[in-house]
Amino acid sequence: MADSTEGDTDVQYLGLLVLALIAFIAGLVIYPFIIGVNVTDWWKGRSVTPVDHMVTSLGISRMCNQCANTLYLFIYPLLWRNLNSLVITLIGISYDFLISANMWLTSLFSIVLCLKISNFHTRLFLYLRGMIVHRTVYLIGASVLLSAVNSLISLLLTVPQISSGGTYNTTMANAMSDCADINYVYQVTIGVSFPLLFYCISSVLLFTSLYHHTTKMKMSSNLSINLETYYSVMKFVSITFIYNTVYFICYISCIIYYYIYCVNYDWLYIVLDFLTVLHSSYLIYKTAKLRSQMSKVLQDVADFLFQGKDTEIRENIEVVAL
Repeated sequence: MADSTEGDTDVQYLGLLVLALIAFIAGLVIYPFIIGVNVTDWWKGRSVTPVDHMVTSLGISRMCNQCANTLYLFIYPLLWRNLNSLVITLIGISYDFLISANMWLTSLFSIVLCLKISNFHTRLFLYLRGMIVHRTVYLIGASVLLSAVNSLISLLLTVPQISSGGTYNTTMANAMSDCADINYVYQVTIGVSFPLLFYCISSVLLFTSLYHHTTKMKMSSNLSINLETYYSVMKFVSITFIYNTVYFICYISCIIYYYIYCVNYDWLYIVLDFLTVLHSSYLIYKTAKLRSQMSKVLQDVADFLFQGKDTEIRENIEVVAL
C-alpha cells in the first residue's frame, strides 16, 4: 500500500510539473511579446501612454512571477533537504513579494483606467486624474517599493521565530507552531488585501460611470451613437474583476492551508499561473496595438509554414516529373 501511495504521489507530482511547464511555455510567448511591443515603440521614439507603461510593467511582473514559481516547482523538491529554515523563508517571502507586486500593479492599472475613462467631474476626481495619470512611472516604482517593504516586514516578523528554534516541519502536531507564524500570515494577507480594496473601488467606479453614460446615451434622441465601445470596456472591467478576485482567493487559500495543515498546495500556484496567462492573453486581445502586432506575428508564422509546405510540394512534383 505504501508503494502504491508513493507511486500515486509521483504521478500527481509529474502531472503538476507538466501543467506548470505548459503554463511556463505559454507565459514565455505572451509576456515577452507584451514587453517587446511597448519597449520597441519607446525605443523608436513613438508615443507611449500611461496604459502602455502599466501593461509593460504587468508583463514584467507576471513573467518574473511565473519564472519564480516554475523554478520553485522544479528545483525546490530536489534541494529542500539541504536548505535551512532561513533560506526557505527567503524563498517564500520573495515569491510573496512578486505576488504582492503583481496585485499592486493590477490595482494601479485599474485606477489609471478609471481616471482616464470615467466622466466624473468632482474636484477630487479631476485632481487625481491630473496627478496620477501623468506620474504613472513613479507610481509603478512606488508599488514595487511598497511590496518590497511589506515583504521586508514579513521577513523581520519571521526571523525571530526561526532564531528561537522554529523549523519547517511537516507533521500535523507541530503545524501551528512551526510552519508559519500567525503574524506573517496577517502581514501577507494585509499586503494583498489593500491592493484588492483599491482595485474593487476603482473598478466599481469605472463600471458605474460607463453604465450611467451608456444609459443616458440610449435615452437620447441620437440614434447614430455606437455603444459597442462602451460595452466592450464594461466587459473588460468585469472579466478583469473576476480574474483579480479569483486570483486573490487562490493565493489566500494557499497561505491559509499552509498555516493550518503545513502543506503546500502546489496546484493552486499553477492555477495562479494559468489565470495570469489567460488574463494577459485577453489583455492582448482587448488592446488594439497589441492585437494588431499579434495578428502580424501570426500571419508571418502562417506564411512561413505554408511557404515551407508549398516548397516541399513543388520539390516532390519536380522529382516525380523527372
